[in-house]
Amino acid sequence: MAPLPYAPRPPVIGADVPPNDVSGVSASFTERVAFLVELAGRLHTYGTTAQRLEGAVTAVAHRLKLACEPWSNPTGLILTFSEPDRREGEVDVTRVLRLPPGDTDLHRLSETDRIADDVLVGTLNLEQAHAAMAALDRPRSSRTRAVEVVAFGLAAMGIAGLLRLPWLDIGVAGVNGLLIGLLIELAASRPRLKEASDAIAGMLAAFATVLVASVTPLNQNTVIIASLIVLLPGLGLTNAINELTSQHLVSGTARFAGAVTTVAKLTVGAVIALYIAQIIGLTPQVRALRPQPAWVEGCSLVVATFAFAVLFRASRRDYLRVMLAAASGYLIARFAGEAFGPTAGIFLAALVLTAAGNGFARWCHRPGAIIRVPGIITLVPGSNSLRGLLTLVQQQDVVVGQDALLGVMNVLLALLAGLLFGNLLLPPTRNL
Repeated sequence: MAPLPYAPRPPVIGADVPPNDVSGVSASFTERVAFLVELAGRLHTYGTTAQRLEGAVTAVAHRLKLACEPWSNPTGLILTFSEPDRREGEVDVTRVLRLPPGDTDLHRLSETDRIADDVLVGTLNLEQAHAAMAALDRPRSSRTRAVEVVAFGLAAMGIAGLLRLPWLDIGVAGVNGLLIGLLIELAASRPRLKEASDAIAGMLAAFATVLVASVTPLNQNTVIIASLIVLLPGLGLTNAINELTSQHLVSGTARFAGAVTTVAKLTVGAVIALYIAQIIGLTPQVRALRPQPAWVEGCSLVVATFAFAVLFRASRRDYLRVMLAAASGYLIARFAGEAFGPTAGIFLAALVLTAAGNGFARWCHRPGAIIRVPGIITLVPGSNSLRGLLTLVQQQDVVVGQDALLGVMNVLLALLAGLLFGNLLLPPTRNL
């Protein structure tokens, strides 16, 4: 999707800058409220966490000479507005928005940030800003949807390659990923199918894997996990813990519950497929083999990071940045992990990528999420959580399942520490 035809402006969202020459200030109270409501709704839709969304909306409201008390959770917003120079409660307006959980969309997040900046420096008035934001809602083209479906397959193949699985395993994961991408595309316009899409995706990946494994040996559970990698809520788990530590307790708890529910649905779907395969007499041949040389891992990293750039819907000009951020997170975690231990590697990767995202926002005047989000995506614990539940259900062994789930907690804690200390190392000057 091409960027909007006006130039970026210096940062103002979340920055402590005096309100000079703000065109929106001259607009009516109702117009300013409408602009802030739309801005908040879009930031929520594009996957912004509660603390960053509330900080951004509060900062913009201050620049527009409004008092705003935002309250964000994964499924809605409550925004109360008033004018500071009026008596308290005299012109208070409250907006309640019921919204679906947001999905990461780096292009639209960046453009929304730029539109708000241009309003606050006087380049756009509120009417022009509404029109510019409405232009972001144009439907995706057939070509874009097809590329995203292919990206599901590439992501699955890339992760399987990073795990150095045999070529057949990589191919099965890639085909499964394509089928899951088609399922998600179909579910986007079918609400009933969308509700069950995670469980159906788990069934599809597991049954296809068992079908092939009944003919020739596969790394069964690892292939299933690689196939489902895009649907795993590791980023949601990380954001939930981050919100909880930021004292956004309701939002963090709700986001954590949603992530756990997604893992449970994927697990239920996979287990149902395994039981069906057992009933009809399919006997999978399971092996544990990682034969690939280092160059396959390197090529797979390029493929996986490109797929993440597509699935995060980054602007084309940001593809290289997103790919480098995702690759850096993986490489730092791997090599630092070999030197100091896996947990230390994840902590160091999260710290470096958080600081890098803050630096990008500070010096390039664009959302740090363009670096931060893809940077930590290869570190998140979604695959470990799914592996733990699958092991627990398949083997009925609580001890084995607990070991995997304890690994999830270790990864989460390392990520959280990296995020916190990364913000201390280079404090953010913008909320996004």
